[in-house]
Amino acid sequence: MKKKAKKDSLREILTLLEIEKGLKPAVIEEAIKTSLVSAYKKNYGSDVNVRIEFNSKTDAIDVFIDRVVVAEVEDPQTEIALLDAQESYPHAKIGDTISEKEEPKNFGRIAAQTAKQVIVQKLREAERGYVFKEFASRESDIVTGIVDRIDHGVCTVRLNNADGMLPVAEQIPGEDIQAGQRLKAYIVEVRNAPKGPQIILSRIHADLLSRLFELEVPEIQDGYVEIKSVAREAGMRSKIAVASNDENIDPVGACVGPNGSRVRAVVDELNGEKIDIINWEPSPDLYIAESLSPSVVIDVLVDEEENKAVVVVPDDQLSLAIGKEGQNARLAAKLTGWKIDIKSKSQADEQEINYNFIFSDEM
Repeated sequence: MKKKAKKDSLREILTLLEIEKGLKPAVIEEAIKTSLVSAYKKNYGSDVNVRIEFNSKTDAIDVFIDRVVVAEVEDPQTEIALLDAQESYPHAKIGDTISEKEEPKNFGRIAAQTAKQVIVQKLREAERGYVFKEFASRESDIVTGIVDRIDHGVCTVRLNNADGMLPVAEQIPGEDIQAGQRLKAYIVEVRNAPKGPQIILSRIHADLLSRLFELEVPEIQDGYVEIKSVAREAGMRSKIAVASNDENIDPVGACVGPNGSRVRAVVDELNGEKIDIINWEPSPDLYIAESLSPSVVIDVLVDEEENKAVVVVPDDQLSLAIGKEGQNARLAAKLTGWKIDIKSKSQADEQEINYNFIFSDEM
């Protein structure tokens, strides 16, 4: 005859949960007591003053009913006659509260079910708490996940033990995302919602570009190359300005990588987005000239008080400097933080703008 497996006591279960899940037994006990009081009142009377205690010796759940000692009982659920009370408590007097242990029929089964429900609920709350704490500390970080499902364009991305949400507005325009696809995204925000943490992801955030280069370029990870600024129009074109604190390291070359392998990896991840990598310069005129790459620049005249710059380019470079629908100029302005007015050499001559062919060696 097989012996029945010994069931773990409630105390042992709570101790195990503390070790494995970090749930404090006292917290669970209090939650179980509160739930059992509600369960008792639902099944045995809502007016009764019931108290639940855990018996550490027997590992049982004891039920106590508190009644007030009165001369004449009007409500037997909350009151007890003086003579009845004095049978068990000889010194009882009117106004005292008497606690008597009860053993309601079938309450053991109700108690077991309630305890199980409370433990499951607390486990869920703990898991949500862990997930929130983990991902809240990773806001502004990059994560890799698998697209689980797509509902009305909104992608749910599986991130190990949590789900991230990639809204339509945070997706790269024109990108065809499929269920089962692996992709990288930027954590914009982590919200502690009633149904669990909401992890909001983005594929269009400018900092996603920075994080992708950090993953691909060891010199950035090691601190030799620094990303100074990023300007991005997701899915179309981006500019990134980099600098090196080691004169022996070319920051642009480090980001491009051998045979363009590093920048190509970033471009592939971003669905073919074009990326201009430029040298950051401490001098505004040099920096603005770099930012308009791939256009050649003749001169840059800066007005620091107005934070404006007039850029003079060869006549045949004007459309390249401005870019399709003004994109190159717009990205350069975002990258540098300067208001940029681009003029051809002919326009500058007509307006008698005094320029000095500072960058004429590049023509």
